[in-house]
Amino acid sequence: MKPTVAELEILGVLWRLGKATVRQVHTELQKAKPTGYTTALKLMQIMVEKGLVVRDESERTHVYRPAMKRKVAQRRLVADLVNRAFGGSAAELVLQALSHKRASREEIAEIRRMLDEYEGGRR
Repeated sequence: MKPTVAELEILGVLWRLGKATVRQVHTELQKAKPTGYTTALKLMQIMVEKGLVVRDESERTHVYRPAMKRKVAQRRLVADLVNRAFGGSAAELVLQALSHKRASREEIAEIRRMLDEYEGGRR
């Protein structure tokens, strides 16, 4: 199931921390923008139902962790975006991404390395 923008923000916190309580997630979210505690709690409850996070209820304070690794989620989201917005063209996605934000020298080097791997059939 695809996460919403707000759910992705929560997942970002959990990926960074590994696992956290609602209070810890709320504190991290507050650093970027005002967010109500009950809003964070409700979103995380919904995320459990959607299978995006796992809740450990063995302690009084429940602890949440992401149900999937960041890379897995990113791949799924990109695949969906490529199909829906770019007609299945990965090249169009890359061209639009690069025209939107200038890539650093390091990012360009990484892109070149990945292209070399694909051309060499190593992926």
